[in-house]
Amino acid sequence: MKIYTKTGDSGTTALFAGGRVPKHHLRVEAYGTIDELNSLLGVVRASRPSQATDAWLETVQNQLFHLGADLATPPSAKSSWVTRIGKDDTHWLEASIDQMTEQLPPLRNFVLPGGAPAAAQLQVARAVCRRAERIMTALDQHAEIGADALAYVNRLSDWLFTLARYENMQAGESETKWGLRQ
Repeated sequence: MKIYTKTGDSGTTALFAGGRVPKHHLRVEAYGTIDELNSLLGVVRASRPSQATDAWLETVQNQLFHLGADLATPPSAKSSWVTRIGKDDTHWLEASIDQMTEQLPPLRNFVLPGGAPAAAQLQVARAVCRRAERIMTALDQHAEIGADALAYVNRLSDWLFTLARYENMQAGESETKWGLRQ
């Protein structure tokens, strides 16, 4: 199978359940940003984070493939083969946030992104996740998206923030508090 199809040479791309849209369509922006986020999580994993972080990231990378397929397929499309992101995925994020938070010191201040390399990259991933959320909310104003997609991506940014803190703790790195000017 060839990697190139030439079908997108005119500036359009195919949706999973059929039909074509311009490559600048909000739906393509949404799932493209999720793909960017997933790739960034691959970079985090390549930096050799703690074993727990790596295992959690593998789970989220698989969930992000489901979310990308979900966003590439309008809910009204006949697509029984598409696995959509669901409430269970969001609940999994919440449970792992709770698990990490039990081990972390209480958060009393804003903290600056940084610390261990994997933690700093997780903060970049959090920012990309927030961008994906902004694009998805814009898409949701104009077209239908999966029922649980917005809740999932909102929780995912919280999860990435918590995971960055957790990874710093695992690496023995202290958090730098945001210092307000006097």
